[in-house]
Amino acid sequence: MKKLTLLSGVILFTFLSQPHISGQNTKTEETKLDSVVIEAFRAGKNTPVSYSSKNREEILKSSPAHSVPMILSLLPSVVSSSEGGNGLGYSSMRIRGSEGSRINVTLNGISLNDSESQEVFWVNIPSFSSFIQDIQVQRGVGTSTNGPGAFGASINMRTIHPNSDAYAVADFGAGSYNTFLTSIGAGTGISEKGFSFDVRFSRNTTDGYIRNAKADVKSLFASAGYHTPKNSIKLNYIYGDQKTGITWEGISREQMALDRRYNPAGEYYDAAGNPRYYDNETDNYTQHHLQFVYSHSFSEKLLFSGTFHYTKGDGYYENYKSNRKFSSYGLPSQTLGANTYSRSDIIIRQALDNNYYAFNGTLKHNLENVSSAAGISYSYYDGDHFGKVLWAMYNGNVPNDFTWYINSGYKGDLSAFVRSEVSIGDHFVAYGDLQLRRVNYSLRGDDKDFVSLNWDRVYSFFNPKTGITVNTGAGQFYASVAIGHKEPSRSDIKESVKAQKASDITPERLTDYEMGYRLAVKNLSLSANLFLMEYRDQLVPTGRLSETGYVIKENVDKSYRRGLEITASWRPLNLLSFDGNITISSNKILDYTQFLDQFDSYWNLISQRQVTYSKTDISFSPSATGMVMVTIHPFANTTFSLNGKYVGKQYLDNTSNEGKSVPSYFLTGFSATRSFELKGNRYLDLHFFADNLLNKMYFSNGWIYSAEFTNGTPYIEEGLYPQAGINFTVKASLRF
Repeated sequence: MKKLTLLSGVILFTFLSQPHISGQNTKTEETKLDSVVIEAFRAGKNTPVSYSSKNREEILKSSPAHSVPMILSLLPSVVSSSEGGNGLGYSSMRIRGSEGSRINVTLNGISLNDSESQEVFWVNIPSFSSFIQDIQVQRGVGTSTNGPGAFGASINMRTIHPNSDAYAVADFGAGSYNTFLTSIGAGTGISEKGFSFDVRFSRNTTDGYIRNAKADVKSLFASAGYHTPKNSIKLNYIYGDQKTGITWEGISREQMALDRRYNPAGEYYDAAGNPRYYDNETDNYTQHHLQFVYSHSFSEKLLFSGTFHYTKGDGYYENYKSNRKFSSYGLPSQTLGANTYSRSDIIIRQALDNNYYAFNGTLKHNLENVSSAAGISYSYYDGDHFGKVLWAMYNGNVPNDFTWYINSGYKGDLSAFVRSEVSIGDHFVAYGDLQLRRVNYSLRGDDKDFVSLNWDRVYSFFNPKTGITVNTGAGQFYASVAIGHKEPSRSDIKESVKAQKASDITPERLTDYEMGYRLAVKNLSLSANLFLMEYRDQLVPTGRLSETGYVIKENVDKSYRRGLEITASWRPLNLLSFDGNITISSNKILDYTQFLDQFDSYWNLISQRQVTYSKTDISFSPSATGMVMVTIHPFANTTFSLNGKYVGKQYLDNTSNEGKSVPSYFLTGFSATRSFELKGNRYLDLHFFADNLLNKMYFSNGWIYSAEFTNGTPYIEEGLYPQAGINFTVKASLRF
């Protein structure tokens, strides 16, 4: 703490110092202005954290059928999965075993994580790759950023910069499972008076690998800008619209053996006992993002950026429910003629309508030996959750669009940070980062089972980080320690409220130790990073999912993730390069108690049996992952790439039971790109992608619920997500 206090004094002194005034050419100044808010949250070459980056060229070489989690799947410690099996639609990722709600995601410095679930639903803004300039992934706590705490990693993205000249692009693709992809865009370039305008529109459709994994997803990005040597103003609008089939239920191992493309969502039986499927068993959501960014250069040493942001989101998912009690929806039994029915087939729609407002201001200050940044942000979320009964087979007097529940959530998030990198002599760089965060969260109303969710809580967190980097010519040593805190999500709180244990669920604390070495020489780059992530009160998945697919978690007193990440890139020849990474880790919970539900023969819950483990594996945390890729450039403007990804065994719950695991798997992929220069300064790029080249029949994710009957007979319910075998995508891109 003494070191942190001393370093914070250095930071404050830096910001109070009088900046030196110096001239700067317009192009450099505009580049700085456009990146002020981004650079304030990103790791630089001397920041002592573990990170990887993807530039625009690398992003555009990814399959257009892939969402961001799939695009990042080859990075160190990343494990990605798709519910529909072919990469388009609902997808997710884990980094160092930490799932989506533990990964902080920002776009232009604004948090994309849903305030309540703390997840990013990538399907809600499809075709991200068409308007993303670059991505930085930090593993561990990383640098301070906006939104929920990073408990596994943070992903920082920024939208495309305006071109210097006018342009237009058009991408058209097609793939397996009736997949079609379209993206068009244009830009004016920066005019002599400093104005610019860029627009991208995308639409992707697919039938998906499993039944009902259909998707029709659209996105629009529009950006208007005004740039001068001292000022930059940008107005960004991002629209996302998705309609996808529900795929979160998964299937059992027995079902997978019979038909791995089976999906029970929307299944019901007609009067003759024949299976039928409801056509509109879908998830639907629309988002509108509006960002206003103003940047100003006081001098080449002192830069300011402020962002105002608003997101409007609304959507619903629709389900066919068979033989449900009317009382479950707050309805009386229905009388038709001489018959009274207490149960019926029902179609329901559960919806949400939310507003998210955010502001952040960032100041970046550079001196000869000191680079500093400070920022403050505030966000407010207001969201309603409600459910309606649309139709009942036996309907005597059910009102049209009957609303059976409604509840609301309100969340305010205020944070401030100050960070600095101070060069000491020719080789040493000291790093400090201090963040204060205060979260005010309230729930109001009744949930779908009529349990009152009235609940209020204020969380206050202090997250200090410090470290040092030692530069030794081509090599670089670094070490850091960071503390992070994280509040529970809405689903965590809901479950604890219903169990009358709301006071038992507590915020999480992580102390993250990182130590590594980076080497960069002419044809070789190498890095090795040792991490020790020590948790207190970590919320870990139980293996169960809520009705809507959220992971149900519980606090555990002590747990850790400890491991080693190694990455390498070698280019022995101009036409040949090798890339690879490997992560070896141990992910454990100490003194874990499992509460096993016990039922009688009539499915009445009688009690819970406690099973204690002195040390057990954290669910969904493989002990080994790795990637290798070979890239060949046989001719000018031609690239062939072959990659392989290994993911070790993952347990579906925290019992280290071999029968409750996702087996290890190794996948291979191939891509080929050929570029042609046409007349009139036009270019044509042709891309070919083959995923799962060896046609591996595997599943990459799942959930499980374990219980037992009072006579000792075990009961297991599980949902697994089969992934597609070999599949192909082709894309043609025209640039002019």
